[in-house]
Amino acid sequence: MPACPETERFAALLRSLKNRSGLSYEALAKKTGTAGSTLHRYCRGTSVPQDYGSVHRFATACGATPDELRTLHRQWALADAARTEPGTGTGTESDADVVEGVEGVDLVDSDGAEEPEAVEPGAAEPKAVEVGPVRPVRQGRFRLDQFRQGRFRVVVIGAVVLTLGVSAWALTTDHPSSGSSGGSAADGRLLFSAACQPVVAMGQHDACVGEVQRLLHAKGADIDVDSDFGPQTLRRVTAFQVFSGLQPNGVVGDATKKALYTSNVRMTVWPPAKVRQHIRAVFTDAPDAAVAIADCQSFLDPLHILPNTNGTRNWGLFQISDLRLRELGGTPRQALDPEWNIRAAQRLWSKKRDFHDWPNCERAVKGAATTAPAR
Repeated sequence: MPACPETERFAALLRSLKNRSGLSYEALAKKTGTAGSTLHRYCRGTSVPQDYGSVHRFATACGATPDELRTLHRQWALADAARTEPGTGTGTESDADVVEGVEGVDLVDSDGAEEPEAVEPGAAEPKAVEVGPVRPVRQGRFRLDQFRQGRFRVVVIGAVVLTLGVSAWALTTDHPSSGSSGGSAADGRLLFSAACQPVVAMGQHDACVGEVQRLLHAKGADIDVDSDFGPQTLRRVTAFQVFSGLQPNGVVGDATKKALYTSNVRMTVWPPAKVRQHIRAVFTDAPDAAVAIADCQSFLDPLHILPNTNGTRNWGLFQISDLRLRELGGTPRQALDPEWNIRAAQRLWSKKRDFHDWPNCERAVKGAATTAPAR
């Protein structure tokens, strides 16, 4: 069954970026920490990633511009929403084994040449194995997939409803009301003038977004002032809200506007060189692997924040999830502190002395010492 139009457009954007970069799926797998076969499914439109993080890493590895990242983020959101609708014909990351094993996907690059599967040095070539009739197996697998997809849709629908409810509540906490004392056009604050919407949010492109970016930049944030409210602006707005003690909903309403003009929050962060140095000092048993993990997860940006489709977020250098944050007894504000984030990641690593908490970046540490020697 063909993919839905939203997924087709999303896949076309990915293919365009990949073809322009000239990189193979194998090379992109090493750069992104995502299996080449999985990236191939994304580019074919047979699967949509469940979180934007893998999309962002892929696009960045391909050299996407800020405008392309913004467009890709929007199209991913549309494809992600469409995949839960009946009859779309689009899979998710969880059914990757079905796509490969049953449908027989060939890893064919844009030039028509097949990409060989990665083989460990010295490994023996696999022998040909005859298989029997597959019809009964496929029928059984199909019924299992129907069950899994049905259960998955129930979970996703529940998560979407919950997320929308939380978002609606969050918006009410940062939305201008009658008689607001936040500011006005008379005091020269553009965000409170009639030229700006009551809420400045993702997808807007105007002078009001530029004003938000300018104010964030004045507070030390590393942000492009291009008047486009894309993923980068979303991350910086969310971080600013965390630092200001506001609801971190990623939209600029009355309370956030006022804080942008009046708060003394500073958003300066450690430069990459200092981040690497401190990670190595904390991860004394696996310094190279730890730096590679952080680079893969956040590009060594202490204020990197990524939203997930289930309404949760990943925070900071090592992209510590909301769940892990609760387990560690931390807060989003602490997670955006590079010192705390690095030490929290080391605590997670020390449980099993490996990086199992960051499976998507496993390939990024290939060749590095991911496990400390036994003591």
